[in-house]
Amino acid sequence: MSTGGGYDPHTLEADIYRFWEEGDHFRAVPNPDRKPFVIDIPLPNVTGSLHLGHAINETCQDVLIRYHRMRGFEALWMPGTDHAGIATQAVVERRLKEEQNLTRHELGRDGLVSRIWEWKENYGSRILAQLRKMGFSCDWDRTRFTLDEICAKAVYEVFFQWFKAGLIFRGTRLVNWDTHLQTAVADDEVIHETVKGHFWHYRYPIEGHDASAPEARETIDYVVIATTRPETMLGDTAICVHPDDARYRHLVGKNCVLPLLNRPIPIIADGQLAKMELGTGVVKVTPGHDPRDYECGLRNKLAMLSILTPDGRITEHGGPYAGLSREQCRKQVVADLEALGLMEKVESIEHDVGHSDRSKTPIEPLLSEQWFLRMGDLAELAMEAVRDGRVQFHPQRYAKTLLDWLGEKRDWCISRQLWWGHRIPVWSGDLRLSELLAPSTPQCAALFDRAEYSAILSVADLATGQRWHHLDSENGAGWRALRAELERGDRLVRIMVCAAPGERGEVRHDDAIAWCEERGFQRDPDVLDTWFSSALWPFSTLGWPDNYGRGITEGDPSPTWTTSIPPVCSSPAATSSRSGSRG
Repeated sequence: MSTGGGYDPHTLEADIYRFWEEGDHFRAVPNPDRKPFVIDIPLPNVTGSLHLGHAINETCQDVLIRYHRMRGFEALWMPGTDHAGIATQAVVERRLKEEQNLTRHELGRDGLVSRIWEWKENYGSRILAQLRKMGFSCDWDRTRFTLDEICAKAVYEVFFQWFKAGLIFRGTRLVNWDTHLQTAVADDEVIHETVKGHFWHYRYPIEGHDASAPEARETIDYVVIATTRPETMLGDTAICVHPDDARYRHLVGKNCVLPLLNRPIPIIADGQLAKMELGTGVVKVTPGHDPRDYECGLRNKLAMLSILTPDGRITEHGGPYAGLSREQCRKQVVADLEALGLMEKVESIEHDVGHSDRSKTPIEPLLSEQWFLRMGDLAELAMEAVRDGRVQFHPQRYAKTLLDWLGEKRDWCISRQLWWGHRIPVWSGDLRLSELLAPSTPQCAALFDRAEYSAILSVADLATGQRWHHLDSENGAGWRALRAELERGDRLVRIMVCAAPGERGEVRHDDAIAWCEERGFQRDPDVLDTWFSSALWPFSTLGWPDNYGRGITEGDPSPTWTTSIPPVCSSPAATSSRSGSRG
């Protein structure tokens, strides 16, 4: 103790905290005689240190837990950390480059994951130590990590159930793309910054306009558009005007010529995209690289071209600009438009640009094949729970924020192009329909006709996209339909097999998966969005889908803290009106 009589935390607080822990004063055991009060800690990322926001948030939780503990509740404050897929992999990859000049591709998937686990073991306990240092009263015996076996089993169980229900699908949509980390990112991982830029105004010639014709003076031979990203013009598939704009009504249905590539593109009318009072009233439509243009493309059945590779270079759709970086392409496109006399003016502006919260580089809207979760009915279930009072907010005004957010019902992009995380448990490959149904294929149907549903088979026609989902019975309608299809002609089909979780959180590797691997099928390389596991945190940490594991029921199968199960939608046919990357 300080000789001056002042308070010296270094000599007192460690002993006090040791006394609390050794006396099990923070430990919570399910007790039918006491009302439970549970807080699942908003799990901090394993990547770094706590900041003042954590300190304020966790202090409020500690006050609530201690208050209810003193009132006689069986109070549990559930601690743990999040594996933070993008952030953690980025940290380790950066260290590898700086210290050993290695990339993840040189190290390989298993090598990189092994390095990340080593990093996590060395540095991942820092946050938990900080929480202890601040005196927080968590039940440390229950500490969980989103990649541990208990959490992993819950993640794979939900994926399996939702795949079976038709709620999880793979498709091509417009997502937020980080060209530096080369992965899709969630809306919440996009930060918006005001940056200096330009508005380039240039001309699109009208196809077939004859400047020498007598009536040429009375007609328009070009339209002017303005953009902050002239390089994206290479992916334009239409020009859009407002249907009520008298200046351009006569042009709707005609074509204009895409400068530089000399490709004809239609002039369409769409009042949701074009505004008469903004600029010239004419906008370019690039469905593959802008969210609003993407929606316009869907409404008007426009072609969707992707002009960027995952690392931000121009694809073959860019013609002579293929292979250039975004920055190089922008400079060259502007120079070529000026050389052709098509550039009208350039304005200096400040505008909002989305950046990746992880790499700090500009986000590119990009068409990408990803895994999605249908959110229509699932979002409605959550909204109903708020409306009828089962879920309450304090202050109440935040309920409206959630309802507005869920009301969009956008399909959630749940896949990430990373190696650190819960790897998607789906094997896929192409097979001829005759081989799938041949008698020589050993008991193929029987592999997917087990009471425990160890694997789910989905078959899709590569030509038409027609899908036979969840083929789990040799005599079922799905198999009969496939045999009828074979009578109409043999063809190549896409096979997807989703594996169920094993007993200890791993993906079950049984005869069905062996059947896939014998035919050269590959497991999907993507991992699930970190939020997929974080959303299950209250379930997996309190005993779902079963009650094994240290600190759940103290060896007694009853009582448990919770019997709740993440809801499975009863109507898998629902579709959403918008797509996006939802985190």
